Amino acid sequence: MSRIGNLFFGITLLLLSVQLLAQPFTHADTLRGFNGPDRAWWDVLHYNITVQPNLASKTISASTEIIFSSNCDGNKTMQIDLQKPLLIDSIIFENAKVAFKNNFNNSWSVFLKGIQSKQYMDKIDGGKGWIKKELCIKIYYQGKPKEAINPPWNGGWIWKKDKNGNPLITVACQSLGASVWYPCKDIQSDEPDNGAELNIIVPDSLIAIGNGRLKEKKQLADGNTKYTWVVTSPINNYDIAPYIGKYVHFGEIYNAEAGKLDLDYWVLDYNLNKATAQFKEVPKMMKAFEYWFGPYPFYKDGYKLIETSHLGMEHQSAIAYGNRFKNGYLGMDRSGTGWGLKWDYIIVHESGHEWFGNNITTKDIADMWVQEGFTTYSEVLFTEFYFGKAAADEYINRQREDIKNDKPIIGFYNVNNSGSLDMYVKSAAMIHNIRQVINNDSLFRKILRGLNADFYHQTVTSKQIENYISSQSKIKFSKVFDQYLRTINIPVLEYKIIGNRLQYRYRNCVSGFNMPVKINFDKQRWIKPTTKWQTLIVHSNQQIECTVDPNFFINTKKLD
Repeated sequence: MSRIGNLFFGITLLLLSVQLLAQPFTHADTLRGFNGPDRAWWDVLHYNITVQPNLASKTISASTEIIFSSNCDGNKTMQIDLQKPLLIDSIIFENAKVAFKNNFNNSWSVFLKGIQSKQYMDKIDGGKGWIKKELCIKIYYQGKPKEAINPPWNGGWIWKKDKNGNPLITVACQSLGASVWYPCKDIQSDEPDNGAELNIIVPDSLIAIGNGRLKEKKQLADGNTKYTWVVTSPINNYDIAPYIGKYVHFGEIYNAEAGKLDLDYWVLDYNLNKATAQFKEVPKMMKAFEYWFGPYPFYKDGYKLIETSHLGMEHQSAIAYGNRFKNGYLGMDRSGTGWGLKWDYIIVHESGHEWFGNNITTKDIADMWVQEGFTTYSEVLFTEFYFGKAAADEYINRQREDIKNDKPIIGFYNVNNSGSLDMYVKSAAMIHNIRQVINNDSLFRKILRGLNADFYHQTVTSKQIENYISSQSKIKFSKVFDQYLRTINIPVLEYKIIGNRLQYRYRNCVSGFNMPVKINFDKQRWIKPTTKWQTLIVHSNQQIECTVDPNFFINTKKLD
């Protein structure tokens, strides 16, 4: 690393240290959340994971190849993340074992010999140019991975049995991290550019499923079968997941916006009839979301729903489904409006993540509102597509009652810290606000589709998304984002009515907050409040009241 690079990391670590003085974070949090010097020098290109679970002992025996490229010269220490109680047996680089040690429980230092960028370049075009050479380390490891307590929220390996006593096994690890079961660079900002390969070895009586498409099914001499699944697109670490069980398969071809798309379904054999009926929702979901967001982002890898024992998870091209073949959220309407019982919550919500979360991924989990807020709003858009705008408005507005305003939606950066769970509904309410201000649904839809096209298969920051929406709408929303994402305060529109005069201003808001709002005051009209009093005079001889359009997420207070 250059001297400038060392200076940069020194300054960054100093700033982090200042931040940590005020927060209960540890050095282990920094190692997990910060793209530090032992991570930044190498880029992940591909993961090749082989795992064999022992169903009786709930242990795994596994290996992971990490294909990567080097960004700079010098002797290198590589930070690898793998959570205890899993243990590394050995690591191979350049056909030789290399030294390693454990740091702070879940972080490991791997000591590689000098990696020279110039040395590790291959000629292309007859020597006219150079391209970075792919390097590879292979890590052998084993042990008893953390078992999920309440998946998917408190995750890990999920060792369950179906109603017939057959194994039903998978992994859910979004918050916990993919390093709970395989060694990786456990940070969202570096997805494997060329996807991943997952080899799952199981007894012959079971079927194993992974992300992407089945490359090979190979019977082994010891009574086991190895299933090899390959996903070709960049993928979040936590999205890579094995599924093991007594599965049966059915599927269909969907004539999608960008061509024919494979829709595949894997369910337990005794649930085939239920699934055949319930999964008719999938083409409907695809039609609505391709309309709003643009083409499904993973045509090459297909789309799958896979039955699981837990509620669900947005595993890219292999979505975990455990909603018991019911509409709503396990048969309940989270909005309390009745609209949520018109469709299957897990099919809609987790599939929405294919666009926001899997196609567009935040670099730091502090910015997770991008993934969760837009996906929560996808429920609103699905409702609108099939049941109309009034239904969609009612669906989102009633859910505002669940907002806690306990802490800011955006968490602390570089320490693996997400913000408030308000990142779901409050972020969606903010997006709904922004849509009202844009006041042009064609433009709003164009922005949604533009996000998925312009940030296709990319990792992003909140600021990138904020600036994009402002730029494309030609409306400065920076104060709106600051208000709803970075504070817990809901703006209050204070107003007085004196005859035919309306006086109004914003309180409880960030400096410079001036979001336009639609009101009824003798008729429907727009006002643009600031923190200073303004006056609106109307020509009317009747007593007038002022009401705010309920689609705006603000509070109101009438003053005497």
